Parts: sequence; structure tokens; C-alpha cells
Amino acid sequence: MALELGIISSAWGGSGVGLEEGMRKAKEIGFDTYDIFEDPLDIDDSQRSLIRATSEEIDLPIRSCVSVNFGLVDFNPSVTRFALDRARAYMDQCVALNGRNVLVVIGEYFWDGEVFSNADIWNIAVDNLKTLGRDAEQRGVDLVIELEPFSQALVKDVHELRRFIEDVDHPRVRANADISHLHLSGASIDDVRELSGMIGHIHLSDCDGKVHGDLPTGRGVTPIKDYLRAIVEDGGFEDGTVSIELEYSPDPDRIVEWVEEAYRETAAIMDELGVR
Repeated sequence: MALELGIISSAWGGSGVGLEEGMRKAKEIGFDTYDIFEDPLDIDDSQRSLIRATSEEIDLPIRSCVSVNFGLVDFNPSVTRFALDRARAYMDQCVALNGRNVLVVIGEYFWDGEVFSNADIWNIAVDNLKTLGRDAEQRGVDLVIELEPFSQALVKDVHELRRFIEDVDHPRVRANADISHLHLSGASIDDVRELSGMIGHIHLSDCDGKVHGDLPTGRGVTPIKDYLRAIVEDGGFEDGTVSIELEYSPDPDRIVEWVEEAYRETAAIMDELGVR
């Protein structure tokens, strides 16, 4: 059993810490891996080369590229084409950075399901992920689907996440187990069993149990240790990456302390469970 402890680059958002500097600070703090929250259409090849060169220089491998792609539920053909091409750009970026997966936030129901039914919107997303699963297979990367604990999200609890993965039915399309989101969605520890064999990545943060917060471990009420134990023991996730997700520090000038705290408290839990 060997889980890595990483962090998503969005932790530095709004702090003035640059792309390369953030990677170097993460390595100094002690992280094993790094996830990139950079849109491939907003950065260029020189920036991607910088990320890869820095990753190799300091031995901080990139594991995931994080994407929010609401266009994957849009019914307009032009938007669908763009959303699929953008998703492919994320996969290409992941390959260029030697990453393992692209995390995908797929979007929400719209118009209260009164124009297009919720079932139709669901099927749009499923069909698009079937297409992207084939593209991912060609590139040798996985797509991991994020559970979003919001009322109109397509995948807002473990039951819907499982159903979505089963409906797509492609080995390259897997689940992202976001511990804070599990708690906010009302998932019990036992519910994690529903994702057994489907989990391809983990996000970890804390929250107050009511509002999406992405706080450092220990600042909220999320039973992080219990969820993580269940993900490993019942979810079958024994070899992969746990990535800390922080957004956004209330005091950007002390962002390094914020990240250090998240690292320290999470590492302690992983050590206690014997999973790192």
C-alpha cells in the first residue's frame, strides 16, 4: 500500500506565488506530487515546458490536470465540439507533463429540466464522456469524474457518481473521490463502498459541513481519517495519489503557512493510517 501526498496548484491562487515558485515551495514543504490547474488554452508551450522541466528538476511528478468543462452538457453542436476539443487539449497537456489523469467537472442541469429533461442532459454528458474515454485510451491517460455537492450538479452524490461511471462504461473513465465533497453531499462512510474499484484519484480538504470551503485538514468538521480509511479499505484505492485542494486562503500573504498546515495535518493522518 503506497499513497502519495500531492497538492493542486490552485492552492496558490490570488497569492502572487507564480507557477514555478509554487512547485518549488510544494517540494520544499514535503509534497510527493503536484496537480496542475492550468487551462491548456490559456498557457502556451513555453509554460508547459517550464512545468515539465521544473517537475523533472526537483523530482515532483505531475499526476493530474484539473478541468472544469460545463460545455460537456451543452446541447449546441458548436459548443459540444469546442468542449470535446478542449477536453482533448487537457489530455494532450497531461501527456506532455507525464501526468496520469485529467480530472473533469462535467456541469449541471439547466432550465430546471423543463426544456430538456434531466435524463436528456444526463445522456448528453454520458455520450460525450464515452467519446472522450476512447480518446483517453489512445493517449494512455485516465479521466476522473468529480462529485460536485450542489443541488443541480449532474453528479452530486456517490450514487450518481457510480451510475455515471457505469453508464459511460469505459475503463479509462473513473471516479475522483473528493473527501470534502463526500461529506457535503451527505455520504456515509459505508457509502464509499459504492465506488469500489472505480476510484482513480483523491482530493482532500476540510469544510464546515455546510458550505463548500476547501480548508486545510483540521479546520472543519469533515471526518477525513474515516473517509480516507474507507476509500483505501472499501474503495480499493491502495496505490495512487491524494491531492490536497485549497481554495482560497483568507490571508494570501500567509499562503505558505496555510499550505504547510494542510500538509502537516494531512501527512499525520496518512501516517496514522499507514497508507503513505
